Amino acid sequence: MRTGLRIFAIGAAFVLTLGPLCRADDEEKSGPPPIKWTKGPTTAKLGSLGEITIPEGFLFADGEGTRKFLELSHNPTSGSELGLIVPQSDKESWFVLFDFDDLGYVKDDEKATLDAPKILANIQKNTENANVERQRRGWKPFHVNGWYTEPYYDTNTNNLTWAVNGSEDKGESASVNYSIRILGRRGTMNVDLVLDPSDMAATEPKFKSLLAGFHFTGGNRYADFVKGDKVASYGLTALIAGGATAVAIKTGLFAKFWKLLVVLFAAIVGAIKRLWNKVTAKRDPKDEFPPAGAQS
Repeated sequence: MRTGLRIFAIGAAFVLTLGPLCRADDEEKSGPPPIKWTKGPTTAKLGSLGEITIPEGFLFADGEGTRKFLELSHNPTSGSELGLIVPQSDKESWFVLFDFDDLGYVKDDEKATLDAPKILANIQKNTENANVERQRRGWKPFHVNGWYTEPYYDTNTNNLTWAVNGSEDKGESASVNYSIRILGRRGTMNVDLVLDPSDMAATEPKFKSLLAGFHFTGGNRYADFVKGDKVASYGLTALIAGGATAVAIKTGLFAKFWKLLVVLFAAIVGAIKRLWNKVTAKRDPKDEFPPAGAQS
């Protein structure tokens, strides 16, 4: 059995770990599940909530394709997945996942008071708590070592951004988990960049350029909030540090906390390239893509 990237959808975030990718005999019998790609340039729909411009040189898969992508790496799906973007070039091994958390309107009144050291301590505590469950399940423990990007909130785009550095025991399998939460009227569009940390410097500008092409559809924007709409029970700080865990404990769901615990760190190593090659195996000149502007 080979190992590959494993992505667990938990609560409002993704926990990225290493796990079995596939069995060789399964691979020979059935091959990878087909993923229907839409080739850029085009405008892709993220469910009924948002749209994003897909430039030339990139491919998009809708929610169904994203779930197939996760299943390919033997990962459960949450049903909230809305899209996946990958570079068309096989020389780049990174991808962007989109899902939506309908937790309600998140008030941004903490935007000027985000306490990075305190938030980091909470993330580290939550991660170590989660390691108890991970070890029980036979998964390797992970540790958050510090910020790659301290959390900040952009009032123009209503984007909450942060990234953490982490590793396995003894500093092995160093990695970066880069997360953005785009606040909307009914919840957050969760955007997670998955890549080998050595590619971060070259990839980050492309990732930010892609996100500039996103917008919520009419009625779903942060500014569209009206009195009577559902309001989230926590704010920006808890959204980063583990708001889902706090809600679980308060509502007596502690026995199921591991399903809700927001762990903001992952080990992403060379195995990601094996997953990448497998998922994009059909991306060759003979593939038939929907015409530009068509939706998957």
